[in-house]
Amino acid sequence: MAPRLDFTSETFFRDPPNAIAALRASGPVVATRFPLVGDVWITTTHDATAQVLKDSTIFTLRKEDGDVAGLRWWMPRLVRTIANNMLTMDEPDHTRLRSIVDEAFRRRAIVAMEPRIRVIADGLADELFAKGSPADLVQSYARILPLSVISELLGLPMADRPRFIAWADAMSSLTNVVSFFRLLFAFRKMRFYLEKQLQIARERGGEGLIAELVQVEREGGQITPDEMVSMVFLLLAAGSETTTHLISGAVYELLRNPGLRDWLEEDWSRAGFAVEEFLRFVSPVQFSKPRYVRRDVELEGVRVKKGDRVMVMLAAANMDPAVHEQPAQLDLARKPNRHVSFGTGIHFCLGHQLARIEGACALEALFTRWPNLRLSVEPSQIRWRRRPGLRAIERLPVVDDRHIGNLDAAA
Repeated sequence: MAPRLDFTSETFFRDPPNAIAALRASGPVVATRFPLVGDVWITTTHDATAQVLKDSTIFTLRKEDGDVAGLRWWMPRLVRTIANNMLTMDEPDHTRLRSIVDEAFRRRAIVAMEPRIRVIADGLADELFAKGSPADLVQSYARILPLSVISELLGLPMADRPRFIAWADAMSSLTNVVSFFRLLFAFRKMRFYLEKQLQIARERGGEGLIAELVQVEREGGQITPDEMVSMVFLLLAAGSETTTHLISGAVYELLRNPGLRDWLEEDWSRAGFAVEEFLRFVSPVQFSKPRYVRRDVELEGVRVKKGDRVMVMLAAANMDPAVHEQPAQLDLARKPNRHVSFGTGIHFCLGHQLARIEGACALEALFTRWPNLRLSVEPSQIRWRRRPGLRAIERLPVVDDRHIGNLDAAA
């Protein structure tokens, strides 16, 4: 029988390899109950995860009646509208919407943004202790960087950044049904704001991905007004939230592993390898969205019935010893690194290039500016948000000895 794991507990988030190993010992696919979702099968191996993600005919994101597999009957229409995006669609609707945003992304060369992303990261690193020391690296750096980049990419006003931060905080606080209903207020404000920005782009044009999406729409792209709002919501949320926790998780690991930090600082051209390993080891996105089983099927030797729901556990696939040698060890030089943090199959993450660039720029800018950066508390005092499916450090208080010395001298 599979162990009953609390996927929102401090024990789980503090030591995922241990919890995942215990779960995998029960089988490659185990039945459990997941917060907000309910009864579901979860995969614990790389192969089972890949099978579910790649076979979109048996494992679908929509039920036969068209409802999203992860939504519950009591969830209001607003949530269903926002959830009606390409991440929750099967073919042919997925390709229809993906092609629209792919075209918009092609018009905005992501790789060419690296110098600009580094400038943003340098500026934020400079201001890390502007409000005093210690600073919360999550709120003052890891959250601001991806929000700034995606806001600029979308063409949203910089003056609106505080409201994006507030919305991001609200989404990170989602832990249970009560917090879910509190989140609806933020969703309503966010939807109204995005509808307004889309209308401005339709009337005046502009710079950024929103204007590009509107142009694709004008040129005949098949997308409804609700789908357009949901698309921009997805880009804004997915383009910032997960990268926030990649950056904060990576910094946490480097601060408590000085040898790894020294290795990286010796040669910043190694940052690409390091980011891949942080994607695997930190696994900011722990689970996929639920999928509906279209017919009885055997999944890695486990019989799963039509009508069941299954979620792939990306974090477990990333810790599978059949694929990764010594998976519980953080190895920044790991090669090859077959992590699935961006998924696989038709839903492979659209923003993978952007997340990789942001992660590398964030680390180099931070540790170059603050070479003596350290935690201001013991690692045992760091806590994770009780957010199901997302490994998110709540606060990461840091200090820098050189900065403290400068303050003392000024005093």
